[in-house]
Amino acid sequence: MKVSIKQHELMAEQAAQSVEKQITGAINTKGVANIILATGSSQLIFLKALRERSISWEKVVIFHLDEYIGLEESHPASFRHYLKENIIQHINPKKFYPIDGDISRLKETMDNYAQLLEKHPIDLACIGIGENGHLAFNDPGVADFNDSKLIKAVALDQECRRQQFDEGWFESIDTVPKTALTLTIPTIMSAKHISCFVPEKRKAHAVKNALEGAIDESCPASILREHASVDLYLDPPSAKLLKHL
Repeated sequence: MKVSIKQHELMAEQAAQSVEKQITGAINTKGVANIILATGSSQLIFLKALRERSISWEKVVIFHLDEYIGLEESHPASFRHYLKENIIQHINPKKFYPIDGDISRLKETMDNYAQLLEKHPIDLACIGIGENGHLAFNDPGVADFNDSKLIKAVALDQECRRQQFDEGWFESIDTVPKTALTLTIPTIMSAKHISCFVPEKRKAHAVKNALEGAIDESCPASILREHASVDLYLDPPSAKLLKHL
């Protein structure tokens, strides 16, 4: 794992430049790049920097990490809505595959998305780390380092739901959905390269546990230390509790 610590905006530019190289390398090798993009308020500056890079987006297939079950795409907190607003509409990729959280067809959605993932081996996963150490919506308690599924339905823990409310996506914590669809830990870890962008002091405890605690499902992000190719981007507030950097 390569760890970089810079001010938020500088870190976003560095991460975007590195991601551009990863995407371009995949395109040069096989003509297309298959990537996963994260969402959330912590990713906004990074996504703005990324969409301004000189990338052959018409050769990029985009997946995303998770989606609330039962939340309409038009809702501002929908991750489909978020990605379309913050990057998809700006770049016109080869294909964007949104996760549909329609509760009436969850099995169909999961089956179809798993098939798409199997057909498009992931070259690059751009992810973050949640305040409870989650990757995507793999919270402690539902994260499984040996999950047999590519995508699954999960219950969101209270800390995860509190984070979504505190970020301003919902009017009250009671309106934050209690369930979601998420790519599993093995799906994320299957990516050839992982770019993990984690700014802000509210992430400091999760970063410390991920880097200096046990590799354990109680901190799902700790599994990143077992991946062969990870770039971790921190800013001083998110790195402030680390002892060894």
